[in-house]
Amino acid sequence: MYLKCDRIVGARKLFDRMPERDVVVWSAMIAGYSRLGLVDEARGLFGEMRSCGVEPNLVTWNGMLAGFGNNGLYDEAVGMFRVMLLEGFWPDGSTVSCVLPSVGCLEDVVMGAQVHGYVTKQGLICDKFVVSALLDMYGKCGFVKEMSRVFDEVEEMEIGSLNAFLTGLSRNGMVDAALEVFNRLKDQRVELNVVTWTSVIASCSQNGKDFEALELFRDMQAYGVEPNAVTIPSLIPACGNISALTHGKEIHCFSLRKGIFDDVYVGSALIDMYAKCGRIQLSRRCFDNMLAPNLVSWNAVISGYAMHGKAKETMEMFHMMQQSGQKPDSITFTCILSACAQNGLTEEGWHYYNSMSKEHGIEPKMEHYACMVTLLSRVGKLEEAYSIIKEMPFEPDACVWGALLSSCRVHNNLSLGEIAAEKLFPLEPANPGNYVLLSNIYASKGLWDEENRIREMMKSKGLRKNPGYSWIEVGHKVHMLLAGDQSHPQMKDILEKLDKLNMEMKKSGYLPKTNFVLQDVEEQDKEQILCGHSEKLAVVLGLLNTSPGQPLQVIKNLRICDDCHAVIKAISRLEGREIYIRDTNRFHHIKDGVCSCGDFW
Repeated sequence: MYLKCDRIVGARKLFDRMPERDVVVWSAMIAGYSRLGLVDEARGLFGEMRSCGVEPNLVTWNGMLAGFGNNGLYDEAVGMFRVMLLEGFWPDGSTVSCVLPSVGCLEDVVMGAQVHGYVTKQGLICDKFVVSALLDMYGKCGFVKEMSRVFDEVEEMEIGSLNAFLTGLSRNGMVDAALEVFNRLKDQRVELNVVTWTSVIASCSQNGKDFEALELFRDMQAYGVEPNAVTIPSLIPACGNISALTHGKEIHCFSLRKGIFDDVYVGSALIDMYAKCGRIQLSRRCFDNMLAPNLVSWNAVISGYAMHGKAKETMEMFHMMQQSGQKPDSITFTCILSACAQNGLTEEGWHYYNSMSKEHGIEPKMEHYACMVTLLSRVGKLEEAYSIIKEMPFEPDACVWGALLSSCRVHNNLSLGEIAAEKLFPLEPANPGNYVLLSNIYASKGLWDEENRIREMMKSKGLRKNPGYSWIEVGHKVHMLLAGDQSHPQMKDILEKLDKLNMEMKKSGYLPKTNFVLQDVEEQDKEQILCGHSEKLAVVLGLLNTSPGQPLQVIKNLRICDDCHAVIKAISRLEGREIYIRDTNRFHHIKDGVCSCGDFW
């Protein structure tokens, strides 16, 4: 009773007063310490038990294995399992189920395969908990083939094993396979529980299938399965990813009706969703309404302000976080440095960067170096950024070199751009973006032979430039527009409206910025290419399908070009609209022809 009520001190006092203690009592007390992660106490009591002449049984060992594993003490759990084997204890199904999660978390597939062999020899494969643990272990180790073999060999698949299999597929990025299995079982009328639905929704949300995640949520409710406090934070990111504000608000209302808004992870997911949908005020309101925000919540709101380029508010929230007693982590500093980089605040950036290790004991990681490289590069200090890269204590990754190359494109620095590209090509051989950036630098310099050489290199590798996509939510539907694509049913109306707007803008002094079309074509053709950019098409689609004065929100999968930025500012002034644009770099709040970025991005 004391142990179940988490009163370990009361349990120990009672235990110490007992005149006689059998293996059951010892095992209960050892399991109690293990469950709380008190390794030394559990081991000490284990030794004391033997010195008193009481030998442990499987229940004793299993209690320690389960307790250590559930508290993230994976090394201790696996180490204890080895000691158990050396002492001649033969594991049963419970033992295997207790130790395999720890083996998976350590990604020790060699031991996992040995345990699997033991399971097969002992005929434990019929144990549903053992099957689930094996599936979970192989999934965590990234051995999908072995995981699938276990799944296929089970004659009667139990729901827990199915959930472990779907989670394993999702964890390894095999979302299409997970959806196929899920839909097949659903068509066979297999009774799927909330864990099954949540697993596949989370898989879609985490792997870029945001529309599918929202559709699954609707189907889940239609099938009469009640979403829980795990489903909601798994789904909410999908709304933020495609800026589906209306859907996000509906899910927010759902969480309020079901009484799960107070769950810290639901609240944190809503903070992130509203920030990604351009509504930073609503994001802050969600944060202020939280009863007990944790580190995830603080990082979510700080990240939101950073995403919107609001450096002042980002720093204010950081100081509020410290005053509340919450310690920052490496993610917190990534957000702050990102905000400094967005606004070119070199002095403040260096201050926070230096304070990481000096004041908070956090050693800079790769992402912090990437932020500093971005910060210095954006303000034109490319050589200083390159010096930081050369002085890094570990080998720079693609994120760091990519930050330098991107800024070399902005500042047309050919020499450093070639160095960065030379490092990036072997690191990311299948990423066309790096080749495009270098070719654009050559094109901006008029070096068409070099530009063509890079294009031919891409062609020989089977790489193509990532197409420009934009998303806009109109009513309850999210529309996706592709640059140059004519398939949208309203494309004729969109192009007609865009032509009218172009004429109005030219009368007011706007000239197309054709220098951003890095192709060796005629000036008139360059203007035509600019007209087909997806963010312009999405904004005009919004104008055609919403009431006058209603704000518009667009997401772009690439960085917005200077011409589109200028055009959308002009449209906001001509149409009296507030327009939010989220590109891969930051948020642009455009109102009355003025952008929140101050044309610095």
